Amino acid sequence: MPSHAHSALPEHWPLASLLVVDDEPGMRNFLLKTLAPRVGQVLGASSAEEAEGLLHKHRFDLVILDITLPGKNGIALLKEMRDQGNPCEVVLITAFADLDTAIEALRAGASDFLLKPFRVTQVLNAFKHGLERARLKRENWVLRRSLSQRTPPAGGLVGRSIAIRGLQTALQRVAMVDSTVLLTGESGTGKELAALELHRQSAFATGPFVPVNCATMSPTLIETELFGQATGPERRDGLFVYAQGGTLFLDEIGELPMPLQATLLRVLETRRIRPVGGEQEFPVELRIVAASNRPLRREVDAGRFRDDLYYRLQVVEITLPPLRSHKEDIPDLVVHFIDTLAPLLGVEPIEITADEMQYLQQYHWPGNVRELRNLIERSLIVGALNVSALYQSLSRAERATRHEALPADRPTDLQTLEKQHILSVLESVDGDKTRAAQLLGISRRTLERRVAEWAEG
Repeated sequence: MPSHAHSALPEHWPLASLLVVDDEPGMRNFLLKTLAPRVGQVLGASSAEEAEGLLHKHRFDLVILDITLPGKNGIALLKEMRDQGNPCEVVLITAFADLDTAIEALRAGASDFLLKPFRVTQVLNAFKHGLERARLKRENWVLRRSLSQRTPPAGGLVGRSIAIRGLQTALQRVAMVDSTVLLTGESGTGKELAALELHRQSAFATGPFVPVNCATMSPTLIETELFGQATGPERRDGLFVYAQGGTLFLDEIGELPMPLQATLLRVLETRRIRPVGGEQEFPVELRIVAASNRPLRREVDAGRFRDDLYYRLQVVEITLPPLRSHKEDIPDLVVHFIDTLAPLLGVEPIEITADEMQYLQQYHWPGNVRELRNLIERSLIVGALNVSALYQSLSRAERATRHEALPADRPTDLQTLEKQHILSVLESVDGDKTRAAQLLGISRRTLERRVAEWAEG
């Protein structure tokens, strides 16, 4: 392969950890001296048994493993590593190789194979490609996790109001520094989207963006999820490792158990983590952005959140505005959601009338931008604006007030809009009330009551 094919790969991996396993002192020392200046840590072992002890104590990104060893051979050790769930990349080396040996090595899980004697450039290429594969596997895992657990935010921050322009300016300013950031605001205001914008504008933009919702993770598993598992068949890396070089977004940080809050504080102060069951710490380089929909100061006063962690997170605090405080952005948000969601759903865009847009701007939006996004998504599915779901969430007094506020000569007041929309949805599903209720976001009993009222009228 031409040398220019490797030019894009970095020459130094300061956070990487390597293990060299070879019973020949000369070869082992050659590899250690060649690779030590390029990584954060490199250790050596002269046998599979010695390597096993190091593998239990340390986390390695790459193992360079000789096949011919005294006692247990390299392929047997590799098979045991894979059986124990060790995911690190392994480059096998040997002076005596045939096709059967190479096939067995690849089947055992080796990522590369070098035949002695080899040149320095061959070692460096295998080393760099192994670490690059490890990085790509982490990024692919992050992507699969994101797609399986949530709907990724679409686009950037939308809006031209003073509130949104102020938020954009604050994010741009904070992106220039590496400080930990705390995002606060009501549920649905777009804290994850703001964290993603912060990531995209920062020096960590080339790394992964890893979102974690602390409220949805099991208290018994969250430590392993964040920091990884060092021993046993469930051995694996944690999200701090997968976020290396990028941004780790800890949403609903107030839901972390108190013992884990102490662990997180130590990580923030030292930038080093220790996997569950492990004996050694290793460095991590990433940005941490935390978020909470409850005032953390109140949680501290109530004894549910550590004050020292609160102050460590609150280096920079940015509060996201609720939608009701910048309703002038609703038309832009509606257009944005229609333009981005219609192609994803494979449906035609819908038209929003001036009367419907006016109602959207009158509504109080307790669920903020997320509620608006969900409304547009449901409406795209049924082919018309789904105002009935919003109407059902209003109190009786609010409904009366909104009805009285509309001009008397308007033929499409809220009740009429609701009736027309519900009847059109019922027609689209051939009168299936259960399906219609699901599409409308209301219960079947509510739907039946409405239809009965119209029949009596």
